[in-house]
Amino acid sequence: MISYFTTLSGQRRYWLTLITLGLALEAAALYYQYALDEWPCVLCIHIRIWILGFIVLGLIALALHERPWATRLAHGLAVVLMAGFVERSWRVLAVERGWVFGDCDMDAGLPAWFALDQWFPAVFEVQTACGYTPLILMNISMAEILMLLSSGLLLLAVILFFCSWSNQD
Repeated sequence: MISYFTTLSGQRRYWLTLITLGLALEAAALYYQYALDEWPCVLCIHIRIWILGFIVLGLIALALHERPWATRLAHGLAVVLMAGFVERSWRVLAVERGWVFGDCDMDAGLPAWFALDQWFPAVFEVQTACGYTPLILMNISMAEILMLLSSGLLLLAVILFFCSWSNQD
């Protein structure tokens, strides 16, 4: 099994899959927003930004694929991005379940140099308060699915990071 992950850590297939998954998640979010009128809260926007981060990372990793040091760095950055994705997913689930309380304002809290909510409001503008995510499949909420997915991606990113160091490119 370790040899599979070691091989995968050096292949472009992982990055292509990550990009495809990220694009599918962003498309699903936009479908829920515009077709089903499920407006995004600030935490949902943060999750979209983390997903955009791993899409961009995947594109950069593909471009620098021939350089082992760049691949190892990309795997390390993937761990950081997935950890952020897990944290925001947990926060959405915790707010939905009532495990944490706090105000969820309508400001994305992004700095002026990274004002995605102003540059691309159709994708990154906060439009509702936190506290609810729609049911997706078999009474499983979007928050629950995001928590499972982000945890799995973090685990995979950690495994591939360590396996990338044993990959003799």
